Amino acid sequence: MLFADPDFWNSVVNTVGMFLVASVPQLLIALVLASLLNRPLRGLTFLRMGVLAPMITSIAAVAIVFSQLFSRDAGLANWAIGLVGVEPVDWQADKWSSWTAIAVMVDWRWTGYNALIYLAAMQSVPRDVYEAAELDGASKARQFWQITIPMIKPAVIFTVIMSTIGGMQLFTEPLLFGQGDLTGGSLRQFQTAAMYMFQQAFEEFDYGYGSAVAWMIFVLIVLIALVNYLISRRMK
Repeated sequence: MLFADPDFWNSVVNTVGMFLVASVPQLLIALVLASLLNRPLRGLTFLRMGVLAPMITSIAAVAIVFSQLFSRDAGLANWAIGLVGVEPVDWQADKWSSWTAIAVMVDWRWTGYNALIYLAAMQSVPRDVYEAAELDGASKARQFWQITIPMIKPAVIFTVIMSTIGGMQLFTEPLLFGQGDLTGGSLRQFQTAAMYMFQQAFEEFDYGYGSAVAWMIFVLIVLIALVNYLISRRMK
């Protein structure tokens, strides 16, 4: 039975964990990046186009490159943390380390996309609102949190919901991070629900069970989206 399957619930925990580890910093960084791109800077058009560069890169290429960066023996990540005296990390061996590595891949790919959505919303905010705030002595930081964020709330809600949908369907990044292993490590430490569904359906050839897992992924997406909707209504 699906609800009594510990491997299924492990994949759900992994999926939700990676979604939270990736999405929270991703959206916060996107907000800050959009705020910077909304200011008069040199080469602004080039910078705005540059943040979309990860989007046009093959997701397989991104995952392969980042898998090398987080390699245990010769990875750039371990070299960097070694400069501050931290011992090398086996990024695939533990839940939190593997979640972090995969979250970095996801954030690198999607932060610029969300930043441009926020930028478009910020440019629709009337400038006279900021001018009035400056006359009242409001700092840039206070304007950002008390004017910009409330005015672009619909865009924030949209990106949260889209990140939820994408996060609950996470598949390619953890699959390639584990060199194509659908179990997500020796202890299933980074196996997502989508990977578990694919494993059951196309590796174990249990299509009925795979379909049940797919339906549960759909139900989880709906439930989390509903929670986001209720929170947004309460914020209004």
